[in-house]
Amino acid sequence: MTPPLLNAVIQKMKFRPQDRGQAPERRYDLDWLRIILFSLLIIHHVGMFYVLNWGFHAKSQYRYEWLESVLLVVEPWRMPAIWFISGVAIRFILTKVTILSFVSLRSLRLLLPLAFGIFIVVPPQLYIEMLAKGDISLGFWPFIQAFYDPQSTLFEQYQAGIWPHIDVNHLWYLRSLWYYSLTLVFLLPALNSNIMEGFKSWLARRHGFWTVLCLIVCVFTVQIIWINDETRYPIGFLFLMLGYLIGWHTVFWQKLLTAIRPLCASFIVLCICFLIIYNLYYLDMYKGIDLPHLIQAMSLFIYSALRIIGLFLVLALSHRFLTKKTQKLAYFNEAVYPFYLLHQSIILVVGYYLTQLSLGGALESLILLFITTAMCFLFFELIKRIELLRPFFGLKMQGNYPSWSVSLGYIIGGLLISPLVLQLIF
Repeated sequence: MTPPLLNAVIQKMKFRPQDRGQAPERRYDLDWLRIILFSLLIIHHVGMFYVLNWGFHAKSQYRYEWLESVLLVVEPWRMPAIWFISGVAIRFILTKVTILSFVSLRSLRLLLPLAFGIFIVVPPQLYIEMLAKGDISLGFWPFIQAFYDPQSTLFEQYQAGIWPHIDVNHLWYLRSLWYYSLTLVFLLPALNSNIMEGFKSWLARRHGFWTVLCLIVCVFTVQIIWINDETRYPIGFLFLMLGYLIGWHTVFWQKLLTAIRPLCASFIVLCICFLIIYNLYYLDMYKGIDLPHLIQAMSLFIYSALRIIGLFLVLALSHRFLTKKTQKLAYFNEAVYPFYLLHQSIILVVGYYLTQLSLGGALESLILLFITTAMCFLFFELIKRIELLRPFFGLKMQGNYPSWSVSLGYIIGGLLISPLVLQLIF
């Protein structure tokens, strides 16, 4: 329980949303959109196994340049939409819990799956990567023994990670979400201030074009300042803050619903323009030809616009068509984290051995997608029935336990994640 004096200080500093008493009911449209986005993530990583020019841990023997254009239709707005929904979720959470509870519960919810992932789920990805590159020829069991041996010299060329050769891979979202959640805590007094509330109200009264343009300029500025490989981190935090600030702003959602057609038209035009530039210039860049600065700036601006307009379009469409609560929604909503944790390891392991059968690109990719989906469902059905596994996959425990056992569980969870917390901070 938060001490009264500390609680009074927290209330005065506005660590919780001012409009928490006006929070809407659960946003089922955002739940559906979140499910769709993580489904697209699985399809994207299957696609990464087959694209020609983009790096991945391992590749099929069948690789296609045209597939990059297909993935680029979704790529600009997929992660921004996930970050936006994460920001909305944080706003909902802060209406129900204190800031201290938020930090502790958030750490357990994110870092337990992350710790489990980097030590149990991710190692097969490194094994397949090293096999594919010809850096090892040993079996999986000797590899695992070496993986957990701090004295092993097997990974001298694979030292990057949270610890040497122990990295997050596709689980970078969990690590970043934890960082962003802690950072957001320090910004909450400003984000919940009267000045910010007034600015949001003022901006809401302006024409939507100016809001969109302002956000595009912000994203474009980030993309030209940061190093390309690091851009996803400030971009992610920017969209998370956007979700927190306008997550249930009534005027914002009303404007989105009335702007579906112009958003759709704008997205199609921008997407065509970007794909033309990509195929005319960026494909040559992969061959060692320098990209003209004007073309690079133009493409970055269009890509920034696609991030904003694509995000607003999918938010508007989901708010218009995906508002029903069903049993399937509850099922798939719970499945998101287990699917997210497991899918890339399944793709790489199954894909690596599948491509050696020389089935042809079309058949191989369909089989890989089917097996990946089927195994994710199979593992999820197993995980959700084993109570002790649920916290390690981001799921709440279902049983009714006495308070002392719940407290003990939190203490054990805190001890389990403490080495990871220290490593991530220091």
